[in-house]
Amino acid sequence: MIFLSPSILAANFTMLGEQVAAAQRGGADLLHIDVMDGHFVPNISIGFPVIKSLVNHFSIPLDVHLMISNPEKYATRFCDAGADYLTFHIETMKDPAPLIHEIRSRGVHPSLSLRPATPIEAVFPYLDIIDMVLVMTVEPGYGGQSLIPYTLDNVRALRAEADRRGLYDFKIEIDGGVRLENIAKTTQAGANVIVMGTAVFSEHDIPSAIDKLRKEAQRGAEMRG
Repeated sequence: MIFLSPSILAANFTMLGEQVAAAQRGGADLLHIDVMDGHFVPNISIGFPVIKSLVNHFSIPLDVHLMISNPEKYATRFCDAGADYLTFHIETMKDPAPLIHEIRSRGVHPSLSLRPATPIEAVFPYLDIIDMVLVMTVEPGYGGQSLIPYTLDNVRALRAEADRRGLYDFKIEIDGGVRLENIAKTTQAGANVIVMGTAVFSEHDIPSAIDKLRKEAQRGAEMRG
Protein backbone atom coordinates (compact mmCIF):
# COMPACT_ATOMS: atom_id res chain seq x y z
CA MET A 1 0.00 0.00 0.00
CA ILE A 2 1.24 3.48 -0.89
CA PHE A 3 0.86 6.39 1.53
CA LEU A 4 1.14 9.99 0.32
CA SER A 5 2.26 12.62 2.82
CA PRO A 6 2.16 16.20 1.46
CA SER A 7 4.62 18.50 3.22
CA ILE A 8 3.26 21.81 4.46
CA LEU A 9 6.76 23.28 4.23
CA ALA A 10 5.82 24.01 0.61
CA ALA A 11 2.36 25.36 1.41
CA ASN A 12 1.27 28.99 1.15
CA PHE A 13 1.06 29.84 4.84
CA THR A 14 -1.46 32.60 4.22
CA MET A 15 -3.76 29.84 2.93
CA LEU A 16 -2.58 26.94 5.08
CA GLY A 17 -6.02 25.86 6.28
CA GLU A 18 -7.48 25.92 2.78
CA GLN A 19 -4.58 23.98 1.31
CA VAL A 20 -4.59 21.35 4.04
CA ALA A 21 -8.34 20.96 3.56
CA ALA A 22 -7.75 20.45 -0.17
CA ALA A 23 -5.06 17.84 0.53
CA GLN A 24 -7.36 16.00 2.91
CA ARG A 25 -10.20 16.18 0.40
CA GLY A 26 -7.84 14.82 -2.26
CA GLY A 27 -7.15 11.70 -0.22
CA ALA A 28 -3.74 12.47 1.30
CA ASP A 29 -2.94 9.71 3.77
CA LEU A 30 -0.75 11.79 6.08
CA LEU A 31 0.32 15.41 6.49
CA HIS A 32 4.08 15.89 6.73
CA ILE A 33 5.31 18.56 9.14
CA ASP A 34 8.99 19.52 9.21
CA VAL A 35 10.18 20.92 12.53
CA MET A 36 13.53 22.73 12.26
CA ASP A 37 15.54 24.34 15.03
CA GLY A 38 18.19 26.40 13.21
CA HIS A 39 20.88 24.16 14.72
CA PHE A 40 20.63 20.63 13.33
CA VAL A 41 19.58 22.29 10.07
CA PRO A 42 20.04 25.98 9.16
CA ASN A 43 16.37 26.97 8.96
CA ILE A 44 13.69 27.43 11.60
CA SER A 45 10.14 26.32 10.91
CA ILE A 46 7.02 25.01 12.60
CA GLY A 47 6.36 24.39 16.29
CA PHE A 48 3.70 23.24 18.73
CA PRO A 49 0.98 25.87 18.03
CA VAL A 50 0.67 24.96 14.34
CA ILE A 51 0.46 21.25 15.12
CA LYS A 52 -2.18 21.79 17.79
CA SER A 53 -4.22 23.94 15.39
CA LEU A 54 -4.06 21.28 12.68
CA VAL A 55 -5.18 18.61 15.13
CA ASN A 56 -8.13 20.76 16.18
CA HIS A 57 -9.36 21.38 12.63
CA PHE A 58 -8.44 18.32 10.55
CA SER A 59 -8.66 14.55 10.85
CA ILE A 60 -5.66 13.72 8.65
CA PRO A 61 -2.88 11.95 10.63
CA LEU A 62 0.19 14.10 11.30
CA ASP A 63 3.60 12.86 10.19
CA VAL A 64 5.99 15.01 12.25
CA HIS A 65 9.68 15.09 11.31
CA LEU A 66 12.00 16.52 13.96
CA MET A 67 15.05 18.02 12.26
CA ILE A 68 16.37 19.19 15.60
CA SER A 69 19.27 18.61 17.95
CA ASN A 70 18.44 17.00 21.30
CA PRO A 71 15.08 15.54 20.24
CA GLU A 72 14.72 13.91 23.66
CA LYS A 73 14.01 17.39 25.11
CA TYR A 74 10.96 17.96 22.93
CA ALA A 75 9.66 14.64 21.61
CA THR A 76 7.06 14.06 24.31
CA ARG A 77 5.65 17.56 23.80
CA PHE A 78 5.19 16.84 20.11
CA CYS A 79 3.48 13.57 21.02
CA ASP A 80 1.15 15.46 23.34
CA ALA A 81 0.55 18.14 20.69
CA GLY A 82 -0.96 15.53 18.41
CA ALA A 83 1.70 13.81 16.29
CA ASP A 84 0.64 10.42 14.94
CA TYR A 85 4.10 9.55 13.59
CA LEU A 86 7.16 11.13 15.20
CA THR A 87 10.49 10.90 13.41
CA PHE A 88 13.86 11.99 14.78
CA HIS A 89 17.34 11.74 13.30
CA ILE A 90 19.63 8.89 14.23
CA GLU A 91 22.58 11.30 13.93
CA THR A 92 21.36 13.20 17.00
CA MET A 93 21.63 10.40 19.59
CA LYS A 94 24.12 7.70 20.53
CA ASP A 95 21.35 5.38 21.66
CA PRO A 96 17.90 6.18 20.25
CA ALA A 97 16.21 3.14 21.82
CA PRO A 98 15.00 4.83 25.05
CA LEU A 99 13.37 7.67 23.11
CA ILE A 100 11.83 5.20 20.66
CA HIS A 101 10.20 3.38 23.58
CA GLU A 102 9.06 6.66 25.16
CA ILE A 103 7.39 7.77 21.93
CA ARG A 104 5.58 4.44 21.59
CA SER A 105 4.44 4.60 25.22
CA ARG A 106 2.59 7.81 24.30
CA GLY A 107 0.59 6.01 21.63
CA VAL A 108 2.62 7.53 18.78
CA HIS A 109 4.40 5.63 15.99
CA PRO A 110 8.20 6.01 16.43
CA SER A 111 10.36 6.55 13.37
CA LEU A 112 14.02 7.22 12.60
CA SER A 113 15.49 9.35 9.83
CA LEU A 114 18.95 9.71 8.39
CA ARG A 115 20.78 12.13 6.14
CA PRO A 116 21.79 11.03 2.62
CA ALA A 117 25.42 10.43 3.61
CA THR A 118 24.67 8.39 6.74
CA PRO A 119 25.05 4.64 6.07
CA ILE A 120 21.62 3.03 5.88
CA GLU A 121 22.91 0.21 8.10
CA ALA A 122 22.83 2.65 11.03
CA VAL A 123 19.08 2.09 11.42
CA PHE A 124 19.16 -1.71 11.06
CA PRO A 125 19.53 -2.42 14.82
CA TYR A 126 16.24 -0.62 15.48
CA LEU A 127 13.97 -1.97 12.73
CA ASP A 128 12.15 -4.29 15.11
CA ILE A 129 11.19 -1.47 17.51
CA ILE A 130 10.22 1.31 15.10
CA ASP A 131 7.36 1.63 12.65
CA MET A 132 9.05 3.61 9.88
CA VAL A 133 12.36 4.89 8.55
CA LEU A 134 12.51 8.22 6.76
CA VAL A 135 15.25 8.13 4.12
CA MET A 136 16.19 11.69 3.21
CA THR A 137 16.61 11.98 -0.55
CA VAL A 138 17.96 15.54 -0.24
CA GLU A 139 19.98 17.31 2.41
CA PRO A 140 17.51 18.17 5.18
CA GLY A 141 16.51 21.73 5.90
CA TYR A 142 15.35 23.17 2.58
CA GLY A 143 12.40 22.59 0.29
CA GLY A 144 12.48 22.54 -3.49
CA GLN A 145 15.70 20.52 -3.95
CA SER A 146 16.33 17.81 -6.54
CA LEU A 147 16.27 14.16 -5.50
CA ILE A 148 19.78 12.74 -5.03
CA PRO A 149 19.84 9.57 -7.19
CA TYR A 150 22.10 7.44 -4.97
CA THR A 151 19.68 7.76 -2.05
CA LEU A 152 17.39 5.29 -3.81
CA ASP A 153 20.12 2.70 -3.22
CA ASN A 154 19.53 3.30 0.50
CA VAL A 155 15.84 2.62 -0.04
CA ARG A 156 16.60 -0.63 -1.89
CA ALA A 157 19.00 -1.81 0.81
CA LEU A 158 16.54 -0.98 3.57
CA ARG A 159 13.67 -2.74 1.81
CA ALA A 160 15.84 -5.82 1.30
CA GLU A 161 16.74 -5.89 5.00
CA ALA A 162 13.12 -5.41 6.08
CA ASP A 163 12.03 -8.22 3.77
CA ARG A 164 14.82 -10.44 5.10
CA ARG A 165 13.35 -9.99 8.58
CA GLY A 166 9.82 -10.68 7.40
CA LEU A 167 8.80 -7.03 7.82
CA TYR A 168 7.09 -6.97 4.45
CA ASP A 169 4.79 -4.03 5.22
CA PHE A 170 7.45 -1.94 6.96
CA LYS A 171 7.06 1.74 6.15
CA ILE A 172 9.94 3.30 4.23
CA GLU A 173 9.37 7.01 3.79
CA ILE A 174 11.29 9.28 1.46
CA ASP A 175 11.47 13.05 1.55
CA GLY A 176 13.01 15.40 -0.95
CA GLY A 177 12.77 16.19 -4.62
CA VAL A 178 9.79 13.96 -5.41
CA ARG A 179 7.84 15.03 -8.48
CA LEU A 180 5.32 13.46 -10.82
CA GLU A 181 8.20 12.61 -13.19
CA ASN A 182 10.18 10.54 -10.68
CA ILE A 183 7.75 9.25 -8.04
CA ALA A 184 7.45 5.87 -9.80
CA LYS A 185 11.20 5.33 -9.41
CA THR A 186 10.92 5.82 -5.65
CA THR A 187 8.18 3.25 -5.16
CA GLN A 188 9.86 0.83 -7.55
CA ALA A 189 12.92 1.08 -5.26
CA GLY A 190 10.78 0.07 -2.28
CA ALA A 191 9.50 3.28 -0.70
CA ASN A 192 5.85 3.20 0.35
CA VAL A 193 5.41 6.52 2.19
CA ILE A 194 6.11 9.44 -0.10
CA VAL A 195 6.58 13.03 1.03
CA MET A 196 5.93 15.70 -1.59
CA GLY A 197 5.90 19.47 -1.17
CA THR A 198 5.86 21.63 -4.26
CA ALA A 199 4.47 18.73 -6.33
CA VAL A 200 1.26 19.14 -4.34
CA PHE A 201 1.03 22.63 -2.89
CA SER A 202 2.27 24.55 -5.93
CA GLU A 203 -0.59 23.10 -7.98
CA HIS A 204 -3.84 25.00 -8.47
CA ASP A 205 -5.88 21.79 -8.16
CA ILE A 206 -4.40 20.00 -5.14
CA PRO A 207 -6.76 16.98 -5.17
CA SER A 208 -6.02 16.39 -8.85
CA ALA A 209 -2.27 16.62 -8.20
CA ILE A 210 -2.54 14.03 -5.43
CA ASP A 211 -4.54 11.72 -7.67
CA LYS A 212 -1.93 11.89 -10.44
CA LEU A 213 0.91 11.31 -7.99
CA ARG A 214 -0.85 8.32 -6.46
CA LYS A 215 -1.39 6.69 -9.85
CA GLU A 216 2.29 7.11 -10.75
CA ALA A 217 3.40 5.86 -7.34
CA GLN A 218 1.23 2.79 -7.72
CA ARG A 219 2.65 2.18 -11.19
CA GLY A 220 6.15 2.13 -9.72
CA ALA A 221 5.12 -0.24 -6.95
CA GLU A 222 3.64 -2.63 -9.50
CA MET A 223 6.90 -2.58 -11.48
CA ARG A 224 8.69 -3.69 -8.33
CA GLY A 225 6.32 -6.64 -8.08
